[in-house]
Amino acid sequence: MTTQFYKLAQPDGFDFKTGNTINYRENIGKTVVVPTIKKYKPNQRSLCSDSVLHASRNINDCFIGASIPCSVYIVDGRPVVDSKEKSGFIRLKIIEEIEQIKLNSVFGWNYSEVCNPVNPLMIKAPIIGGEELMLLKQWASVWYSVRASVRASVRASVWDSVWDSVWDSVRASVWDSVWDSVWAYIGSLFPNIKTWKYTSNNTPEYPYQSGADLWRQGIIPSFDGEKWRLHTGSKATVVYEISKTKLLEDIKTQ
Repeated sequence: MTTQFYKLAQPDGFDFKTGNTINYRENIGKTVVVPTIKKYKPNQRSLCSDSVLHASRNINDCFIGASIPCSVYIVDGRPVVDSKEKSGFIRLKIIEEIEQIKLNSVFGWNYSEVCNPVNPLMIKAPIIGGEELMLLKQWASVWYSVRASVRASVRASVWDSVWDSVWDSVRASVWDSVWDSVWAYIGSLFPNIKTWKYTSNNTPEYPYQSGADLWRQGIIPSFDGEKWRLHTGSKATVVYEISKTKLLEDIKTQ
């Protein structure tokens, strides 16, 4: 009895390992065979080697050895080697390719935005007003209250199997004091995660949404230990600043 599995390939359909050996898109409806079929004996086949073709039962486990962007296929076969995350096959039947517009739903996170992440430094930010300052207060409040860094919270909450691919796709060249905004933005790409590590998590809402909202508006907050600042534009110009003491007072009275 065979089982359906998921297989990731490069956007052009070719395998990630070599980039030019098997084109899964061109073989839909057909069976592909591991190119090294005559090289190994049955007891020599193992995962993480060229002795088998790889696929996974859980689509997010496929990112071990793959990256973003990608094409996604439903495949069928009988594993000859197996683990929790990966299965190895001598032959795989390519059933169908999953359309790109369906991948957000299939992956369970915002794949389309990961492929085209928001760069806040390229956005014409709004004039700083009440809404933006309220987001800064919310961001500072959660930043003070979280029991670990935002990075630690998001990193511990997002699935290991997809983390490297999402991180490589999203990361940008920013200075250390604003890294928390990067983590907040990345975490917002995973709406299906309901429990965020190291936070009180008293509500179902994403705890770092204010930081992600500022990011998508082209506004990056920074904190040097004494002052909070808001930066916008390609040169990250400071457009607003407030002392830590004053901001905390405003948070307590709001």
